[in-house]
Amino acid sequence: MKVGIDARGAIWYRGTGIGTYSFQLLYHLKQRPEGANYRFFWPGEEFADLDLNNREEFVKIETSTQYWEEHFLPGKLEKENIDIYHVPQNGIGIPLVKKCLQVVTIHDLIPYIYPETVGKGYLKTFLTEMPRIMEQVDRIITVSQWSKKDIEQIFGFPGEKIDVIFEAPEPVYQPLDQSWCRNFLARHYGIGSDYILYVGGFSPRKNLKALLMAFAKILGEVDFPCFLVLPGRRQKEQDYLDALISALDLNDKVIFPGFVPVDHLPYFYRAARLFVYPSYYEGFGLPPLEAMACGTPTLAAKASSIPEVLEDGAILFDPFDNRDLMEKMFLVLTDPDLAEKLGQKGLKHTAKFSWVKVAEETAQVYDKMFSSVYQRI
Repeated sequence: MKVGIDARGAIWYRGTGIGTYSFQLLYHLKQRPEGANYRFFWPGEEFADLDLNNREEFVKIETSTQYWEEHFLPGKLEKENIDIYHVPQNGIGIPLVKKCLQVVTIHDLIPYIYPETVGKGYLKTFLTEMPRIMEQVDRIITVSQWSKKDIEQIFGFPGEKIDVIFEAPEPVYQPLDQSWCRNFLARHYGIGSDYILYVGGFSPRKNLKALLMAFAKILGEVDFPCFLVLPGRRQKEQDYLDALISALDLNDKVIFPGFVPVDHLPYFYRAARLFVYPSYYEGFGLPPLEAMACGTPTLAAKASSIPEVLEDGAILFDPFDNRDLMEKMFLVLTDPDLAEKLGQKGLKHTAKFSWVKVAEETAQVYDKMFSSVYQRI
């Protein structure tokens, strides 16, 4: 069995959940000692991060244009004798001409559910491509039962052809020494006080308005200096946050450190007194799982896939009830025993997740697809 995988998502979406998924899937499939013969369609020269030991596994892509997808790729799949072609980035870029079995990973259907929160270019591409993808593919992998339900309801895609495979925190997220992490942040980012952390982007779908309002209310209730830290690249979506921060008189209490490299994020998670994730909708939602893997007490919205993924490893709140969020933030911040127990519960829960398991379950999907067709011939 020969499996081709579109590796462009590891570059296109670097720093996002889809980028993490694409990279970690490639890396861990490559580490498996047995199974399929893989070909990774890769848009670059650098393979070092993938611990390359066989350059023949990589098929270099000279361009990522629609012309390449329509005219070059089908012939290349045929020339390489690919049996199954997998597109991990929501199926975007799958060839029109079908030369082999096709499987895609659909992470979420946010452009259909919250279209106003998606960039116009991506929205147009997604809404144009997705109906064709659903008609064309043989099987779908998705990352939660919630996303599976959305795919079935919106497109009528058969549930028996959808496989749910949970994602996982990257190995870099661990319960590091908290004092060391706090000293690192003080030296490199000027953050020397207690803080609440949120990671995950600034789209209105992330419900940061509720977090800011709850934070403003508890400031006068806690007996220690506390800040709210919001890492991430500056985006236009932040404009509405700036106005709200000023209106709530939080200009000197909210810290925007800007882009934080992945190898620094574990320090931010571990040094935080509390991680809060108020998002209305996630196909999976990696940041709260990353926080829990670092041993940080976590609050998360009781919405979409989040309860399914986090279970009892986090305290859940109603994202439409600011008072519920405020009270639970205050409870964890003022009860050290509860915070410690919550951190340990989260750590225990995340032990169930691994990228080795993701790769193993994905390989089983390939085996199932191959067996269902080729062993009948």
